Amino acid sequence: MSNNLHLAVIYGSDREGRFCDTVVNWLAGQLERSGYKRMRFIDPADKATDTHTILDAADAFIVVTPEYNHGYPAPLKAIIDSAKAEWQAKPLGFVSYGGVSGGARAVEQLLQVFAELHTVTLRDSVSFINAWEQFDDSGCLREPARAERSLARMLAHLRWWALALRKAREETPYEEILA
Repeated sequence: MSNNLHLAVIYGSDREGRFCDTVVNWLAGQLERSGYKRMRFIDPADKATDTHTILDAADAFIVVTPEYNHGYPAPLKAIIDSAKAEWQAKPLGFVSYGGVSGGARAVEQLLQVFAELHTVTLRDSVSFINAWEQFDDSGCLREPARAERSLARMLAHLRWWALALRKAREETPYEEILA
């Protein structure tokens, strides 16, 4: 059933040598195994990406964000601020990574930003504390059980909200209630 959703996965970093690629690759593999077939990726390092089209077509979003200096990266903020209506009345989950906080401080700040955009953020998320120690050289998790459980829970909620909100947007376009 999940393969009928359009899912946008958003990279939070564009740094050279970024660890974000490792986390996104893990996530993409997990999503494919979970039945998601309609995935599009927004990478701030890829200037040819049609961000607005991908965001607009998406039923749900997953943001993969590192924590840089107790916050989220500027390229992610640029992607967020480049759109408005595309984010509204759609669910969003987080996969974060970093040092001792696992990206939690970045996610806490992003919750405020997405609330302003009328995006429904999920409580459940996936967080990688000291992420570079959790993945091996080939990008596989050394101990995947916890992250896989967290992701399964997040995806179940993401799917529920995506279907409910898609139906609601079809019945009453969100811009009508903002007037």
